[in-house]
Amino acid sequence: MRSFWKGDGPLLPAFASRVLGSSDLFERRGRKTWASVNFITAHDGFTLNDLVSYNDKHNEANGEDNRDGDNNNHSWNHGAEGPADGAEINQLRLQQRRNFLTTLFLSQGVPMLTAGDEWARTQQGNNNAYCQDNEISWLNWNLEEDQKELLEFTRSLIRLRHEHPVFRRPKFFQGRRIRGSEIRDVMWFNPGGNEMSDDEWNSPFVRCLGMLLSGDTIDVQSFEGEPIRDDTFLLVINAHHEPLQFVLPGQKAVTWQLLLDTASEDGFCRQPQDSQSGDEMEIKNRSTILLKLVTGSTAQARHESWKKRQFAAPHNGEAPKEKPVQEKTESAAEGAAPAHE
Repeated sequence: MRSFWKGDGPLLPAFASRVLGSSDLFERRGRKTWASVNFITAHDGFTLNDLVSYNDKHNEANGEDNRDGDNNNHSWNHGAEGPADGAEINQLRLQQRRNFLTTLFLSQGVPMLTAGDEWARTQQGNNNAYCQDNEISWLNWNLEEDQKELLEFTRSLIRLRHEHPVFRRPKFFQGRRIRGSEIRDVMWFNPGGNEMSDDEWNSPFVRCLGMLLSGDTIDVQSFEGEPIRDDTFLLVINAHHEPLQFVLPGQKAVTWQLLLDTASEDGFCRQPQDSQSGDEMEIKNRSTILLKLVTGSTAQARHESWKKRQFAAPHNGEAPKEKPVQEKTESAAEGAAPAHE
């Protein structure tokens, strides 16, 4: 997860597998999604804030000439080591903190949040602070305004996860067609509004995709014996270094409502913002958006965009290019990353 958001690759199949609860690791033994404990940081290593603020560990205060602690942190300072004054660097760091938190709380499995990450606690680059009983390791709850805003963003993510069982299913997603029907519980789309192809899954340069979670395929009953249903969501992730246009999937008459944009000022949208299937949405570089289906059925949403475009997977690190589809083509993918099949 750290490496994917940092921009390393090729990691798309592994990233998709982790978001869906790591069925490749746990399902074969008959376990449920809660067998996967998901975390970005732990008590050892960088805090979330330091993960996006330092390239290297800074453990000089530990008295071992910076030899202690792990050197392989998969971190990135985004242009300056430690605290920075540049607005562009700080905005990108904020987006990345939100990206990590969003990925954590909207993934299947059990989220584990390290204390203080919800408001960007720092250990000043120390990734082995067990021996520090001082401001390096203490939790300071006298929060600055930007820390309060990140705390509220985290609370909103937790609330969203709590209110929607589609983000915490007990059973793993199947990805393929269920029981011979045309229904799939999860589908993957490229920025052109097409289902992801094998070439795109295997490309080292593709870092943008959409994940559609069907709220009518949770396959779990309530204590009263009634099937549990939920809303249908589209999570779009762009770890590319440039903005990309993303064609929203679905047949005509499908409306998506934007709930969250990690590149926006507030993170969560204060006012509803509706878009139609076939519309092109700009996904900012290194950002995540979440949309909810508000008009049309889930069956109508579970389709490639009626205005889909051919999407050429890049082969040289450049931004992908799109062109209108001339003929209707069938996707090469069944809707799930190869790691889940």
